[in-house]
Amino acid sequence: MAKTTLIDKLAILSDAAKYDASCASSGSTRRDSAKSKGIGSTEGSGICHAYAPDGRCISLLKILMTNFCVYDCAYCVNRSSSNVPRARFTVEEVVQLTMSFYRRNYIEGLFLSSGIIRSSDYTMEEMVRIARKLRLEENFAGYIHLKTIPDASPALIEEAGLFADRLSINIELPTDATLEAFAPEKKPRDIRRAMGHLRAKIEEHKGEKRDRAKPARFSPGGQSTQMIVGADGSDDDHVLARSENLYGNYRLKRVYYSAFSPIPDASSRLPLGKPPLMREHRLYQADWLMRFYGFDRGEIVAGGEAGMLDLAIDPKLAWALKHRERFPVDVNRADKETLLRVPGLGTRAVDRILSTRRHRTLRIDDVARLCQSVAKVRPFIEALDWTPGAATDSAGLRERFLPKVRSPAQMELF
Repeated sequence: MAKTTLIDKLAILSDAAKYDASCASSGSTRRDSAKSKGIGSTEGSGICHAYAPDGRCISLLKILMTNFCVYDCAYCVNRSSSNVPRARFTVEEVVQLTMSFYRRNYIEGLFLSSGIIRSSDYTMEEMVRIARKLRLEENFAGYIHLKTIPDASPALIEEAGLFADRLSINIELPTDATLEAFAPEKKPRDIRRAMGHLRAKIEEHKGEKRDRAKPARFSPGGQSTQMIVGADGSDDDHVLARSENLYGNYRLKRVYYSAFSPIPDASSRLPLGKPPLMREHRLYQADWLMRFYGFDRGEIVAGGEAGMLDLAIDPKLAWALKHRERFPVDVNRADKETLLRVPGLGTRAVDRILSTRRHRTLRIDDVARLCQSVAKVRPFIEALDWTPGAATDSAGLRERFLPKVRSPAQMELF
């Protein structure tokens, strides 16, 4: 049998890591410079793009330490019963790859996850060794995100937090019942216990402002999680209820939603097709409304039907169309909370409006300059020289915001 090279391992383990949404890819088409005779290639490199809170795009080496796994989760392509090529990096190989890519300015950090080998503690210990070696022996100052294992020793997770910028524990599915059905080796209680322990450690290491001696840095980027959408029958109400609970009880920085992708030799309990990608997009929008716009889950879900978000329009617009009695809003008088509920106004636009109206009364042209889409805003606001009249209550208002679908037409030869 031919020996698996480092490049072979990289190809297998970067491909296996693509199902983890906690490091968002740029979504670009892969290019191969060998075929185009051009410069640069993204084929099999394991590099993904994530975005920092300030909007910067960060390139990360996104890999699994191994895709061998003793668990047999029905929804996972790397489950123990899956017939996929297997590979495993050594601690030294991950460190070598990370530093080589970093020195060539290909990446700014590492996103590392892993299948479970031998035991949870053994796997977590190997991941901690990688992070420790990068920080202490290689003096690596870049970003490190570690996917921790819920039933690993708390001491190992605590040590991981001293070297990683962010830790994450995957909640996997929207309900405990479906997680136990599809992944019997994983216990929802263990996952929640690990999240609670991690939250306590993060808060403990923040310290107080008056403290002279600051505690050691511990996962300064907080903790995050991922939820697979569409693998079970959970509706969007159940998905967002889980997220609402996680943000409230565990102070998560982010919940990532990953649309289920059909896998080879899948269980008959799983759907044959993937859910609409737009569903994932709408869930992210709804998540944003809960975190930054003051919406409750119930308000958001009520904009759709039967517990599902409206796929045709964004959740804020869907809510506004069902609560037209609250509009139009006077942009010169309304408070921040009210303005944040106006379709088409984001947090930055609202801040600009509040700042600008201190100096002058706003006209519709002023609003157009302060937001991205005044056409979306018009039916829901009043300004010095603008009122929407009957447009707010128009029966055809929803249709105005539906995506334009071009009817197919025969192309001409000449």
